[in-house]
Amino acid sequence: MIQEELSKTLNPKQVQYMRMDLPDPRNGEYLLAVFHLIPSGELNIMQAAAEVAAESSTGTNFAVKTETPFSRVMNALVYKVDIEKNLVWIAYPWRLFDRNGNVQNIMTYIAGNALGMKEIKALKLLDIWFPPSMLEQYDGPSYTLDDMRTYLNVHDRPILGTIIKPKMGLTSSEYAEVCYDFWVGGGDFVKNDEPQADQDFCPYDKMVKYVKMAMDKAVKETGKKKVHSFNVSSADFDTMIERCEMIREAGFEPGSYAFLIDGITAGWMAVQTLRRRYPDVFLHFHRAGHGGFTRPENPIGFSVLVLSKFARLAGASGIHTGTAGVGKMAGSPEEDVTAARNILKVEGKGHFFTQNWGRIPPQDDDAIKMVEMDDAHHVVLEDDSWRGLKKCCPIISGGLNPTLLEPFIDVMGGIDFITTMGAGCHAHPRGTRAGAMALVQACEAYKNKIDIADYAKDHRELAEAIEFFSKKKKK
Repeated sequence: MIQEELSKTLNPKQVQYMRMDLPDPRNGEYLLAVFHLIPSGELNIMQAAAEVAAESSTGTNFAVKTETPFSRVMNALVYKVDIEKNLVWIAYPWRLFDRNGNVQNIMTYIAGNALGMKEIKALKLLDIWFPPSMLEQYDGPSYTLDDMRTYLNVHDRPILGTIIKPKMGLTSSEYAEVCYDFWVGGGDFVKNDEPQADQDFCPYDKMVKYVKMAMDKAVKETGKKKVHSFNVSSADFDTMIERCEMIREAGFEPGSYAFLIDGITAGWMAVQTLRRRYPDVFLHFHRAGHGGFTRPENPIGFSVLVLSKFARLAGASGIHTGTAGVGKMAGSPEEDVTAARNILKVEGKGHFFTQNWGRIPPQDDDAIKMVEMDDAHHVVLEDDSWRGLKKCCPIISGGLNPTLLEPFIDVMGGIDFITTMGAGCHAHPRGTRAGAMALVQACEAYKNKIDIADYAKDHRELAEAIEFFSKKKKK
């Protein structure tokens, strides 16, 4: 009844962006979005919702004389409102968007100017849904976690990684030495920290050269493959590509390197350029800056789930999804684990929508089988990738240490992720190599279903890690 009364307050322009009787929002014509919306000034929620739909699709603050019957077909449509919870559902005709699979273009619409409107006090994009007909236009990941597992021959545990610390200030040689120590300690994966670039004390070309030498030595000594993720984020397109080519020409074995891009600050164009130019390389999306949009207390922006879904759509092989409250970063299982599962699965339940990442109808027998195989932890979408978008890997960093590996696995509900512990390895009382060994031992304890305190009785490095991090926790 309240909704009907509020609908009567809409002006003729606003009415054009409302369709509370939209017969079938999931018919394949629309991208669906749910916003938390609090109006500003004198507008009620129905009026504000219509203004958001207008601003984020075809309209502006007034009706214009240049509209055509066809342009009105492209209007975004408010099709559901929860007045008590200040929630608004909007259907966007996906033909609005650049037909070349352009994620930047979608974000410019639905999380662009609308976030700056004075008619709203809060506007947070909480969840989105992509129809199969739209997924057809987008790349999705190419090189996946499964490909990295095959390269490393690691199938029964998380990929164990680190971020080099201190995050800045090491020379190229010092940086490579820390990589070597982690790798010979048993670690799999090393990444540049997200500000790593071409600093004068650590020239990029030397860093690449020395990391290659350190990796070769570590592989020879351990007999196991290793991976390094290089930050290729740059001031311009040409420099980004130069860095990629420098890495490829340095002699690294295919599979032993990843390209890290600071996706929020470098932009979606950089992400999709890398995906399209280098489909045989793991594309590592670091989300530095995301908190300005995603933190729950921020009233304007978008959720971790939305960011993660767009990363998969754009073709990222993996994206940082948070530690679900286990580590040092803000986050909760509801937010971070929901995001992680949505980018890992063929079908994932979000905050409001269940997203099926298949390009074929979900009721198709092969589509149903694909979901069942995925739930049973079989590799899917490898030899039939026309059927859907491949998985995107959660990358977990921010305050974890060997004592928190099992608690995080329990919260996550699985082992399909890359963990990148920084201080959790490098702060070990006997340094990086011992820190890597402690991480490996914590993982062994988990795999063997042994309490880490018991396992530590025969494993010095783990015992030292438990003592050290327990003391730090009490302070």
